[in-house]
Amino acid sequence: MSAAASEAEALIRTLQLQPHPEGGFFRRTHEDTRLVPNPFATATDDDDDDATRLASTSIHYLLTPASPVGHWHRNKALTYHFLHRGRGRYRLLHPDGRLEEYVVGPDVESGERIMWVVEGGVWKTSAVEDGDGLLLISEVVVPGFEFRDHEFLDWESLVRLVGEQKAAELGRFLKKEI
Repeated sequence: MSAAASEAEALIRTLQLQPHPEGGFFRRTHEDTRLVPNPFATATDDDDDDATRLASTSIHYLLTPASPVGHWHRNKALTYHFLHRGRGRYRLLHPDGRLEEYVVGPDVESGERIMWVVEGGVWKTSAVEDGDGLLLISEVVVPGFEFRDHEFLDWESLVRLVGEQKAAELGRFLKKEI
């Protein structure tokens, strides 16, 4: 077992992480239980359960050698990300089809990021940058995360956004079973 795999197993155990549907592992670490009006509600929503959101939520999120990819997804809410360990590559796909890519890691002098923000409605994927490494971050979602405000990207939508050729390159980050 590699050093990164061993470290990942220790982090999963110590932080009490569970498999995440996007890939990797996570645990919700905080909920601000104050309720705020749901900014994503539409005039046609009749669901009283959907009228509010928690003010914020946070998680630890870990990508490992065994689960190195966070598959393409988007949230309606804004998400703050904070690096704790490792190195990874984030790819953001904006609604206009613009692709943004950067490395998150400790070498800020070389342009790596230790904190980054992803606006709501932007598709994102993450992957361990060092083949056998890991990536441990925390995320804070405002207003609080709800799975009903989340969706995975599918092949047809990816092609519509970036075209067939670019989709062939980026499709490896799609979740296989949605």
